[in-house]
Amino acid sequence: MLKHTWVKPYLKQNKKHLLLVFFLGTMTFICASALMFTSGYLISKSATRPENILLVYVPIVLVRTFGIFRPVFNYLNQLTSHSFVLKIVSNMRVRLYKNLESQALTLSNRFSTGNLLGVLADDIEHLQNFYLKTIFPSVFATVLFFISVVALGFFSIPFALLIALLLFVLLIVIPLVSLLANRKRLMQMKVIRSELYASLTDAVMGLSDWKISGKQQIFLTDYEKIEEKQDILEYQMDTFNRRRNLLFQVIVVLMTLVMICFAATNANAGDFAHIWIAAFVLVVFPLAEAFSPVPDAISHIPSYETSLHRLNKIEAANVGTKEHVNTMKGQPINITFNDVSFKYDKEQSAVLKKLNLQFKQGEKIAILGKTGSGKSTIAKLILGVIPPSDGTVQLNGQNSSSIQEDIATYVGVLEQKPHLFDSTVMNNIRLGNIHATDEEVMEAAKKVQMHSYIESLPDGYNTRMQELGERFSGGERQRIALARILLQDTPIVILDEPTVGLDAITEQKLIDTIFKALQGKTIIWITHHLAGVDHMDRVMFIEDGSVYLEGTHQQLLSSNARYRRLYTLDHPMME
Repeated sequence: MLKHTWVKPYLKQNKKHLLLVFFLGTMTFICASALMFTSGYLISKSATRPENILLVYVPIVLVRTFGIFRPVFNYLNQLTSHSFVLKIVSNMRVRLYKNLESQALTLSNRFSTGNLLGVLADDIEHLQNFYLKTIFPSVFATVLFFISVVALGFFSIPFALLIALLLFVLLIVIPLVSLLANRKRLMQMKVIRSELYASLTDAVMGLSDWKISGKQQIFLTDYEKIEEKQDILEYQMDTFNRRRNLLFQVIVVLMTLVMICFAATNANAGDFAHIWIAAFVLVVFPLAEAFSPVPDAISHIPSYETSLHRLNKIEAANVGTKEHVNTMKGQPINITFNDVSFKYDKEQSAVLKKLNLQFKQGEKIAILGKTGSGKSTIAKLILGVIPPSDGTVQLNGQNSSSIQEDIATYVGVLEQKPHLFDSTVMNNIRLGNIHATDEEVMEAAKKVQMHSYIESLPDGYNTRMQELGERFSGGERQRIALARILLQDTPIVILDEPTVGLDAITEQKLIDTIFKALQGKTIIWITHHLAGVDHMDRVMFIEDGSVYLEGTHQQLLSSNARYRRLYTLDHPMME
C-alpha cells in the first residue's frame, strides 16, 4: 500500500515532516515509559523511609522532567501529525477534483452520483485515518519494540527474548489474525456503505416523486434493510474486537507477571536491589498503551485498499497528456467526421457506423432521431470527451480529443438541464466568462430578454437562484444558461434538446430568442422533434447509426412523406 500512487508521492514530498512526526511520537512513548519506570523506583525507594530527601532527589527530578516532557512531546506530535495529514488530504482533494473536472462530461456514464458522493465524502476522509490510525501507531510500536528488547538485553538476553516473543504476538500475530478475520466483513461494509450513498442520493434527487406517489415507506423499508445488513456486520466486528482486546489484555497481564518474576528473581539473586521491582513492572503499561492501537489499525487495511482502488478507477481515464492547440482562435472553424464509428462497450453494437459529416462555420444544422440513435454521442465526439472507436473527428484538421482541454474556447453547450448554482444570477451568468464586467453580463441578459425581469427582482442581479436554479421557471433557467453561452462567445454552439419539458408557447419563444442571440455562429441543434427546424440550413435524421435522411427543411417537407408527417405532428395548425 505504501507504494500506491495515492500514498507514496505524498510520503516522499513530506519526508522531513514525516520523520519529525515519527520522532515526536516515539519520544512521547519513551517519556511515558521512563516516567512509569522512575515513578516505580521512587515509590519503592520512598517506602524504605530514606533518612534524607536528597537520597530521592534525582528520581524526583526525573519524574518531574519526564512528566513535563511527555505531554509536551504528545502535544507537538498531535500538532505535527495532524498538520502533516491535513496537508496531504488537502492535496488529495485538489488532485481528485482535477480528475473529476477533466472527466465532467463522461462521469455520469461510468459512475453513479451516489458512488461519486462516497468517494468525495468517505474515501478521502478514510485515507486520513490511514496515516493517523495505521501508519503512525504501527511505526511507534515497532520502534518501541526494538528499544525495549535491546534495553532488556542488557539485563538478561533470555528474558529479553521472552519479552520479545510476547511483544511480537502483540505487534504482529494479533494484528494479522484481526486482519484475516475482518477482511471480508470490511469489504462487505464498504459495498454496503456505497449502496447507502447511492440509495440516499437517488432518494434525495427523486424526493418529489416519492412524495407524489405516496411510496415513501417503500424507500424507507428498503433503506432500513440495507442499514440492517450494516448493523449485523458492525455487531460481528465489535464482537470479534472485544474478544481480540481481551486476548490482548491477557497477554499484557502475562507479560506483567513475567516481568514481576524476572525482577523478583534478579533481586533475590542480588543482581539489583528490590526497589527496582516496581520500576520494571510499571514500565509494561505504557508499552501496552503504545501497542494497543496496532491490531485495529492493521485490520482496517482492506477498507483503505478499497478506497485507493476507487480513487484509481476515477484517475485511470486521465492517463497520458493531451496536446494543447490554440492556433484556431479567431479563425472560422469547420467540423469534419471521417468514417466515424463508435461503440460504448466492445460487446455492444456500434452506436454510430462509418459516419461522414461536415459542419461549416456559421451553418445551422438540426440533428434528429429517436432516443438512443446516437445524437448526443455526436455532440460528445465533437467535444472530445470520448474518442471515436474508428475514424476521426476534427476541428480544422485537429482531432477533437487532442484539444479537449481547450474545447471550451471553441464550443459552447446548452443542455436539457443546465446546472445553475446556488449563487447570484450575476455569478451564474458570469460563469461563461469569469473576467466579464457587470455591464457585459447585463448585455448578455438583454440579448436573451431576461434583463428587465432580473432588474424587477428585489435584489436584481444579486438575487440568489437557489439550488439548481429553483427560484426560476424552466424557460427562465434556459435563458440564463443561454446568456452564459453568449458570454463564453464560442464560434460553435451545441443545443442538446434545450426545450424539453417546456410548454409550446414558452418553447417557441425560447427558440426565437436562441436563434436571434446566436446569429453568425455554427449551431448544432440536437432534438427528437421538429420544433424550430425551419430556422435551420440543414436537417439530418440519424437512424441505426447512420444518416438516414438529409436536406434543407423545404426540400424534405416537399419530397419526403415521413418528414412531412413528423413536421405536421409538431405543427398541428398546418393541417
